[in-house]
This record gives sequence, structure tokens and C-alpha cells, in this order.
Amino acid sequence: MRRLRGVAHEILDAVLATVLRGGWGATVSQRIGLQGGIRLHELTLSVRRPPGSPPLCVGFASDFHAGPATHPKQITLACERLSQAHPDVVLLGGDFVSLSTGALENVCAALGSIPAPLGRFAVLGNHDYRRKRATAIAGALEHNGIRVLRNANVRLGPPHDDVWICGLDDVELGTPDACATFRGADGTRLLLMHGPDGVLELHDHRFDIAFCGHTHGGQVSLPWGTPIIVPGGALDRRYNHGIFHLRPDGEGGHLLVSRGVGCSAIPVRLFAWPEVHAVSVQGLLGHASSRHSKGEHR
Repeated sequence: MRRLRGVAHEILDAVLATVLRGGWGATVSQRIGLQGGIRLHELTLSVRRPPGSPPLCVGFASDFHAGPATHPKQITLACERLSQAHPDVVLLGGDFVSLSTGALENVCAALGSIPAPLGRFAVLGNHDYRRKRATAIAGALEHNGIRVLRNANVRLGPPHDDVWICGLDDVELGTPDACATFRGADGTRLLLMHGPDGVLELHDHRFDIAFCGHTHGGQVSLPWGTPIIVPGGALDRRYNHGIFHLRPDGEGGHLLVSRGVGCSAIPVRLFAWPEVHAVSVQGLLGHASSRHSKGEHR
């Protein structure tokens, strides 16, 4: 069944790449405001950290879908918004390209230019695995200073050496392994994964904050934000966008689901406007609080 779905997706991608060749659909959509502006959401999340730990600013973005369905301006704006937040570390949640790899070098170079003194880290998404292009995409990311984590983790440098970035491979087309993802990460765990269904692969493994995308918030939603169509994952509709607290005690288990940056399949967003995040990870116990948002939002 998985193989049949993969073949169907590849056929659909080929058809859409032909129809949207040259990016005409994204250009028209951008001109009439249906790609949306890029909003920077700034949030504070509190987790258990050693006393006296300074706040860690995490820049997060996902689902760039560089290609004929996404106007290049969207990628540029997303990078500008993240740079404005002055993140300590940048996390990228996958789906770097869609339909073709023609824009791969440009999107990787743009993302690699975002200043992040403690590093830039990425996982691959389901679109990155299609048409056997995962190796090329991972190579382009690494070439631009973005480390790709496939069921692996990295400890940050001082003064945030109590924090590990843990990258879980894509659930749909990758080979997720929670044991390998968290092995040796015995401090604060920031989990990076492509979609909400990654939670189902964790079993008893704890995490403090999980960052993911994949759902696009529906990409086309009703005016009050309810998505019309979401991907087929078990948790994609329940956790389609926003902050969710999966531990009732509030001590970790925060799940952030981003609407993402670009468009897949159709070059249109409606009431599911694109976004990037700057998350201040603090050591005091408490719940998420929204500070303010910057950037164009239509």
C-alpha cells in the first residue's frame, strides 16, 4: 500500500509540475494576495532547565516547498523574518522542495544565510523523499551549513549545553527510530520532526518541546481557521496548527505545529497564512504565552 501511494504521488507531482511549469500559478497567486504574507510569531515556552539558564531563542520554519507552486518571495520573506528574531539556533522542519528540484540550491543558500550562532538543523519531509531525491537535498543543506538529523541528536554549546536538538526521521517515507533519536540526550530535549504523527513513534520517550509542520494548517481553511483538507496522518487534523500541551502537568510535552511557508500542489493559501516562529525557551515552570507577532498577515 505504501508503495502504491508513493507511485500515485509521483504521478501527481509530474502532472502538476507540467501544469505549473515556469511558476505562472504562483506569480498570479502572489499578485492577488493568495500566497499570503509571512508572519513571525514570537512565543515563550517554559520547560525544566538548570537554575540560572539563560533563555534560548529558537527560530523555526517548515514546509518551504520551493518550486513552481511557491513564489520565491515567500522564501526570501521567511528568511528575513527569522533573521529579524536573532535566533540562537535555527530548526527547519522539512519539505524544502516540491514538484521539482530546480529551486533547491536557492532555497538552501537562503536558509543557510540566516545567522544562528549555535547552528542550523533540519529534518527531511515526505516531499523531500519523493523521486529518490533525499540524498541530493540533504547534501545541498549540509553544503550550506545546515546539519541534517536523521534519528540523531546534537548537544548545543555553552551557555545552552543543557539542551539537545533531536531529529526524528519522517514517518511517512523515512525510517523513524525514537531510540536512536534520543540516545544520550539526557537534558532538555527539543524534538524536530516533520509532522504531528511523529508523536506516535515516540512511545515512552519524553520530549520538552516538539517542532513540526506538514499540515499547512490545511493551506485552504474556513475563515475561522478550520482546515478543509489536511494530509492523511492520524494526528494531522487534531494537531493541524498551533501550540498543544501534551503533558497535563505543563512540565514539557509542548507540541508546536506550524502552518509552514510555501504551497504544495496548488499555489494558493486561504485563511491558513504562512508563518515562521521565534520561541524563547525558558527555565521557569509555566505555560506558553504569546507576546506579539510581526510581519504581513492577510
